[in-house]
Amino acid sequence: QECLSRQQLLSTVRQMQKLLMAQEAAHLQGTRSLKKQLSVLHSRVQRLAGKRNETCPQLAVPLNGRKLGRSTRVGHDVHFVCDAGFRLVGSETRACRRDRTWSGTQPFCRSIDDCSSNPCANGGTCVDGNQSYTCLCPRGWSGTSCQSPVYACINSSFSRQPRCAEGRPGSRHCSCDAGFQMGAGGVCQGMGARREEARWGRGSLAPIHHRRAPADVDECQLFQPSPHTRLCLHDCLNLPGSYRCLCPPGYVLHADRNTCEDVDECSRSQHNCTHGELCINTFGGHRCVHPKCPPPRHNTSYVKTSSFQCERNPCPMDSQACRLAATSISFHYLPLQANRTVPRVLFKMSTTRFVGDSLRFTIMGGRGQGVFAVRRSGRQTGELVLTSPVVGPATLEVELEMSEFSRKVLLGKHIFKVTAFVSPYEF
Repeated sequence: QECLSRQQLLSTVRQMQKLLMAQEAAHLQGTRSLKKQLSVLHSRVQRLAGKRNETCPQLAVPLNGRKLGRSTRVGHDVHFVCDAGFRLVGSETRACRRDRTWSGTQPFCRSIDDCSSNPCANGGTCVDGNQSYTCLCPRGWSGTSCQSPVYACINSSFSRQPRCAEGRPGSRHCSCDAGFQMGAGGVCQGMGARREEARWGRGSLAPIHHRRAPADVDECQLFQPSPHTRLCLHDCLNLPGSYRCLCPPGYVLHADRNTCEDVDECSRSQHNCTHGELCINTFGGHRCVHPKCPPPRHNTSYVKTSSFQCERNPCPMDSQACRLAATSISFHYLPLQANRTVPRVLFKMSTTRFVGDSLRFTIMGGRGQGVFAVRRSGRQTGELVLTSPVVGPATLEVELEMSEFSRKVLLGKHIFKVTAFVSPYEF
């Protein structure tokens, strides 16, 4: 009774035969793929040896950035990306042309916060802009970096130095404190110094002098409407003789008193996410997410191996549908500022174990996918690129697929579910 029946024995033998045939086919397929890759490599080396002169000069790697692509041959592209905290200025992609010169201009990486290097001297206040910074100089100093002293002769107690803000090169704006107005020679004169009215009081032999009340200078109205001279990154509140910068909810005023800094609600435990949800910090707020693996279907099931990753369980031997399903599914959440300059690389895909002869990157679907594109950035890597500026607030979703082939036979594929949370603001 413990022995296998003839039918059970035959079934076991058939399964072993199928297993050996599958292993033999995989081994043969791997050998063929290796031969093909060696053949392609041989032909490329031969072509390269015959075209040594058809190359462009090597390009420098920008400081605080990276260069993607090693080929300097005619017709090939090189891409540049900056490290976190820096933005690319110049050409993101440069192509080697037929005259063996590179298209575009050599890029460099500029700090997102230009004020981090403290460029304003003599107590000046730095205001970070889109492409540069502006120094708000204290009384007695001027220049793009508050480096030049202002010399003026002040002979009256009703005279005062103006407050000046240096904008773009050649642009300088000055205002006076409350009760003063701009006079000759760029000096603030007291508005009551020469503006006295006299009338005779009833029954009095002496004139009664009335001095007009000083008028406040509204710096917000003067400077804030223009993007070249604006004092505050978000909103400006006029105060008697001064002003104050305001930030929207989800931000706090930076130490420079002009720019706004995002509040990380997730790290400060200021979120309302329930148990089982994950907190994702965004610009000006946060989102609560709960990534889930797809339910079992067609002999295909997944198990969650981390908070943001699902792996496919082993497939039954006779299930073609399971073998064609994705071997892994990962979830990615990207906080994004509104109206970002494009094109901009948002996400990179790569494989650490490449056994096939080709990779294919595809956008499979999503919400708002019209503003995205995928491109190859290396032999084993691809990039998700933002192609159009997005006005916030908005939530964009895109599903990416990375498939690996050997002689046009699918070896495996991976799904990347990317969600971008676009802020209402550009900071």
